[in-house]
Amino acid sequence: MLQRKIYQLSCDGREVQIFLRDQQRWIESATILGIEGDLVTFRYETEDEDEICAWEEMVRVESIGAVSQKLATVPKGYSELSLTNDCPDAEQLDNKQER
Repeated sequence: MLQRKIYQLSCDGREVQIFLRDQQRWIESATILGIEGDLVTFRYETEDEDEICAWEEMVRVESIGAVSQKLATVPKGYSELSLTNDCPDAEQLDNKQER
């Protein structure tokens, strides 16, 4: 089942986080490049003080403990949030319907 999910994520081309069970580490923002048999190839970048390194690794499916993907991100800092008063009239609910 994990192999099927990894295959679906590789077809989508979205960034994922991968937990490598045997190394006890998370790999952030990886892209799954492909699956051949029980080997998964993925690519990710790491950033040190003044350089960015790109890595490509091949691991066995049984070494992968978890795969997750971000559903959404929210910017840090101040940003003006939309209020219900800012919605178009056609999309607003009547006060009677809310109760």
